[in-house]
Amino acid sequence: MALDAEAKAAGITVMNEIGLDPGIDHLYAIKTIDEMHRAGGKIIAFESYCGGLPAAEDSDNPLGYKFSWSSRGVLLALRNAGKWYQDGKVVEVAGEELMGTAKPYFIYPGYAFVAYPNRNSTPYKERYNIPEAQTIVRGTLRYQGFPQFIRVLVDLGFLEETPIKVLNKPIAWREATQTIIGAISSSATDLETRVCSKATFDSPTEQQRILSGLQWLGLFSEEPIIPRGNPLDTLCATLEQKMKYEEGERDMVMLQHKFVIEYQDGRRETRTSTLCENGDPTKYFAMARLVGTPCAIGKFTMLIGT
Repeated sequence: MALDAEAKAAGITVMNEIGLDPGIDHLYAIKTIDEMHRAGGKIIAFESYCGGLPAAEDSDNPLGYKFSWSSRGVLLALRNAGKWYQDGKVVEVAGEELMGTAKPYFIYPGYAFVAYPNRNSTPYKERYNIPEAQTIVRGTLRYQGFPQFIRVLVDLGFLEETPIKVLNKPIAWREATQTIIGAISSSATDLETRVCSKATFDSPTEQQRILSGLQWLGLFSEEPIIPRGNPLDTLCATLEQKMKYEEGERDMVMLQHKFVIEYQDGRRETRTSTLCENGDPTKYFAMARLVGTPCAIGKFTMLIGT
């Protein structure tokens, strides 16, 4: 509402949060909350997680992710701090530690999802009118393995925006990696040794998986970088090449709300509201459809005066 007065003074209509997340997620959250309140129930816990992902058969890279919008925006979002209610207490986690909070999240047996908080969920106690809720968290869904890989990129300094002079030239990736991570040389052995000493891994198996993923990205190779002047943007240029949707591939959107409800007689019930949408490679991506359609409906109802 910070711009409400200015918008009115300018005589314009601004439509906020009418896409997917935020947008559709708000509608189904409020619908269920209102229904439960009218039935005399209390919302003890509310969790909402959403992910825009490649369809399972197209999640064929070390991150299990592909970019349908700005890779820089995706990676910068991973640096946001998290804040939420958990069992009646406010929990705050710094951005560089956020991937460590990721946990397995079950929706359907055929998917191996993990979930982590997204920015500040605490205002939704008031916005959703659930002052009774002890747990409130809104977050992001990714495939298993994504948080661990991102955590290593953070540990190594690849998400930093500090300018580095050599990243203004199309040097080999192995030389760029040597500079970014502070290895003694650009040999594959020295790069791997430095990665293993600087980053944190959950297990030897996970270490090997992530090292293989860094090799797949070409970070130890002779392949020239696309120079962007800093680690984050230089990495993004490569990610956009190697992790884009190819012709015929499709995306998927998964959104789930989970409500823990307590009734007047003391009974408790867990209720879920789930949206699973697959893209059609011959028409529209799922993300485009679920973001664009609500926006179009909002604009149309405004134009016809309803």
